Amino acid sequence: MTSDNRTVQYLEPMESKEAVGRAAELFVDTFRTAPAGVWSAPGRVNLIGEHTDYNAGLCLPIALPHRTYIALSPRKDRLVRLVSDMGNREMTTVDLEGLEALGVEGWAAYPAGVAWALREDGFAGVQGFDAAFVSCVPVGGGLSSSAAMTCSTALALDDVYDLGFGGTDAGRVKLIDAAKRAENEMAGASTGGLDQNASMRCKANRALLLDCRPELDAVQSAQQEPFNLGALGLELLVVDTQATHQLNDGQYAQRRSTCEEAARILHVDNLRVTADQIAASADPFQALKETLDALPDPTMKKRVRHVVTEIFRVRSFVRAFASGDTVEAGRLFNASHDSLAADYEVTVPELDVAVDVARHHGVYGARMTGGGFGGSIIALVEQGSGRTIAQAIADEFAHRGFAAPRALPVAASDSARREA
Repeated sequence: MTSDNRTVQYLEPMESKEAVGRAAELFVDTFRTAPAGVWSAPGRVNLIGEHTDYNAGLCLPIALPHRTYIALSPRKDRLVRLVSDMGNREMTTVDLEGLEALGVEGWAAYPAGVAWALREDGFAGVQGFDAAFVSCVPVGGGLSSSAAMTCSTALALDDVYDLGFGGTDAGRVKLIDAAKRAENEMAGASTGGLDQNASMRCKANRALLLDCRPELDAVQSAQQEPFNLGALGLELLVVDTQATHQLNDGQYAQRRSTCEEAARILHVDNLRVTADQIAASADPFQALKETLDALPDPTMKKRVRHVVTEIFRVRSFVRAFASGDTVEAGRLFNASHDSLAADYEVTVPELDVAVDVARHHGVYGARMTGGGFGGSIIALVEQGSGRTIAQAIADEFAHRGFAAPRALPVAASDSARREA
C-alpha cells in the first residue's frame, strides 16, 4: 500500500464466454438483431526486436491473453456501422462508396479501413457491415490495441464474405496486409507489420520469431519458438505506465524515414542487409564502426546503431532462452532498453523510471516494449515476484506524481480466431 493508498491495478483478461456475451449484447442493443458471429484477436507484447520490423529485421512477439472481440454481420450495401464499449457507445457510420485514404477520423478508421483495404486489393465483394467491439486490451499501452481491432475485423470479414484466407498461415498474411493498410493508410499510424503478424500468427506457449525481409514468403518469415516461462521458474511482468502513447504524431514516421535514408546512403535495400553484412564480417565491431562512419549525420548514426544491434539481440535472446540462460536473456532485455533510450530516443521518463525500479528490485532484465513515446515495459522476473515489483513501480510513480500504472498477467496466447 502506498502513502496515497494506491495499490497497483492488475488487468485480468476477460473470459471468452463473458466477452462473447458482452459483444453480442452490445450488437443487439445497437442494431436490434443478432450478429452473424463473434471473433477475437489478441494484443501483443514484443519480447525483443524493437523498430526492426520496418527495417526488414527480426522481432520476437507473443500474443497476449487480453483480446478484442467483434460481433459482426455483413450488409448488402456499403455502409459500415460501428459501436464500441471503449467509448460512449454511440454508433459511428462510414460509407465505403468513394472512400479514400485518410477519409475516416477517429477509431472508426481502423475497422472501416480493413474493408476499404480489401476492396482496394480487388475484393469488390466485400460490402459494408455492422460491428460491435468489446475489448480488454489496454488502449495506449503500446500493446497493440489497434492491431487487435483491425485483425479481429479482418478475420470476421474473411468469414462472412467467404474470402478463404483465415484457415491457413499463408492466407492470414493476406489479411495482415489489409490490417496494415488500414492502420497506415486510413488511420495514418505508421506500422511495420509486427503487431498484425503477432495478432494473426502467434500460438499459445510460443514466441513468434518474425523475419521481416520482404522477399520471404509466409512460411519462411515466421518460426514458432518455445516460450515456457514456468519451466525456468520465471514470469513475464508487463506494466502499462499509462504515459500517453501516440504513433501518429510524426515521431515514428520520422525515425522510419531516417532509416530508409540511411539505407539509401549505404546502397542497400534496407538495414537488415547492413546487419547481415556486419554479422558475416571477420570483425563485426570494426564493420559496425566503418558503417557508422559512412553516415553523415550523428542522429542517423545512432538510429542505425540501434537497428543493427537490436537485430543481433533478437537471435541472441532466442538462443539464450532456449538454453535456459536467464541471466543472458535478462542482459539482452537491458541492452535493448538502453539502446532504445540512448540511440533511438523513444523512451519517456515513465518508461525509464519503471525500468530502473524493476532493475533495482532484482529482475533479470527490463525494457520498454512497443513503439515508445509512452506505453509499457516488460520485465523477466522470478515466478511469484511480479506483483511485488509492479507495486514498487506504482509506489515510485506516486512519489513522482506520475499517473498510476497498471500491470498485466501475461502468458503466450493464441492468435485471432472465431469465438461463436
